Amino acid sequence: MVGTFGSPRTGTIDAQSRAPFGWAPLVVLFIVGLVDRIEHNLLSGVLPLIQKEWGFSDTAAGSIPTAAALAAAIVSLPAGYLADRFSRTRIIAVVVFIWAIATLGSGLATGFALFYLMRVVLAAAENIDNPAAGSLLADYYPPASRAKAYGLTRVTTYLGGVGTLLGGVLAQAYGWRSAFLIMVIPGLLTAVLVWFLREPRRGELDRLVATGEAEVKPEAAPKPPFWAQFRQVIVIPTLVFVCIGLALLSLGLAGVFYWMPTLMVRGFGVGVGTAGSLSGLITIAGTLTGTLVGSWLGRKWHGTRKGGRLLAGGGGITAGSLVLAAALSMDSVAALTVLVLVACSLMSIAIPNMTACLADVVPAASRGLGFAVLQLLLTFGAAFGSLVVGIASDQFGSLLSGMYILVIPMIVGGLLTLGARASFERDANKVLEDARR
Repeated sequence: MVGTFGSPRTGTIDAQSRAPFGWAPLVVLFIVGLVDRIEHNLLSGVLPLIQKEWGFSDTAAGSIPTAAALAAAIVSLPAGYLADRFSRTRIIAVVVFIWAIATLGSGLATGFALFYLMRVVLAAAENIDNPAAGSLLADYYPPASRAKAYGLTRVTTYLGGVGTLLGGVLAQAYGWRSAFLIMVIPGLLTAVLVWFLREPRRGELDRLVATGEAEVKPEAAPKPPFWAQFRQVIVIPTLVFVCIGLALLSLGLAGVFYWMPTLMVRGFGVGVGTAGSLSGLITIAGTLTGTLVGSWLGRKWHGTRKGGRLLAGGGGITAGSLVLAAALSMDSVAALTVLVLVACSLMSIAIPNMTACLADVVPAASRGLGFAVLQLLLTFGAAFGSLVVGIASDQFGSLLSGMYILVIPMIVGGLLTLGARASFERDANKVLEDARR
C-alpha cells in the first residue's frame, strides 16, 4: 500500500493528461484542508457557551485567533524551508497527527489558559503543512488543471464553515467540549491517509510543459542559502501584489466571520445552534457557488484576457466586499443572511484563481517558500481581524462597528489583486524559461 496514492497512471507521466498522477492526491489534500478548517472553525460556533462558562471579555475572546495566528506566522517561513528540502507528504502527515492531539487538548482543557494554549499550538501546527501542500499540488498537476486543483483545496478555507455549524449544534446538544473531542477521530485517520501518499519529483511537470521532456535535475542539487532564496521569491511582483491583497482580505474575513454567529445571537436573538447553522451554511453555499463560477471564469479568461484569473478573482473580492458592507446594515437576520451569502459567493471567485497564479509565477524549487510567504501574510492579516472587532465591541458596545472598519482593507485587497495583472504574464513566462534550462 505504501506509495500507491499519486503514482503515474501508466507508469510514466503523460504529457497530454490534465491529471498525470490521477486525482487521488487532490482528494487526499482536499481532505487535509477540510479537516483543518472544520476544526479551526469549531471555536466560532461554540464561543458563546465558552464565554458563558469562563466569563471572559470580547477582547479576550478576540485575542484567541490573534495569538494563534501570530504563533502560526512565526512558523510560516521555516515551514517553507522544510517544504523545499524534505518529503512534503511526511511533513503533512506528522502535522495532521499533531492537530489531532491539540484538538484533544482543547476538548479536555480545564480552564481558559490551557484552552488558549491548545488553540495556539494547533494554529502553529496547521500552518506548517500549507507550504508543503501548495508545493505538492504544482508537482501533481500541470498549469492547465492547476486552477481546479488549487480551487478545490483552497475552497476548504470556506467549507470549514461546517465547523461553525457543527460546533454550534453539538455545543447546544451535548456541550461545547463534544465538538472538539469528536474531531480527534478524523484528524488521526487523515494523518494515516497522507502517510501513504507518493512524493512526486520537484519541477517534473514544469519541464515537461516547457520542453516536452520529463527529465529533471536531481532533487539532491544544492539549494541556495535560505535568505538568498527568500530574496529571490519576494522580488516576484505578482506574488507581492497577490499576497498583500489576500492578506488584507483575510484581515476582514477573519474578523467578520469569527463574530458572525455571536452577532446573530446578540443582535437578532437567535439561538446558538441556529446562529452556527446559518453562518456555516452561508460559507458552504457561498463558497461552492463562487468556486464553480470562478473556475469557469478562470478557464475562460486565462490566456484570452490580460491576467484573466486575476481579473476574475480581484473583481470578485472587490464587489463582494461592497455587498458585505450593505449586508451589515440590514435590520433582519434573513436580509443579513442573503446578502452575506451573495458577498461570500463573489469573494470565493478568487479561490480557484489566486493560488493557481502563484504556482505559475514561482519556480518549482522555491514553491514551498513562495506559499510560505503567502501563508505568512494571510496568517498575519487574519491575526488581527477578530481582535479589532472585539476591541471595537467593548469600546463602542457594538460588534458592527468593528465589522464596518474591516470592510475598507477588504476593498483595498481586491484592488491590489487586480493590480497584479500588470506583471503576471511576464513572471509566468520566466518560470517556463527557467524550466527549459
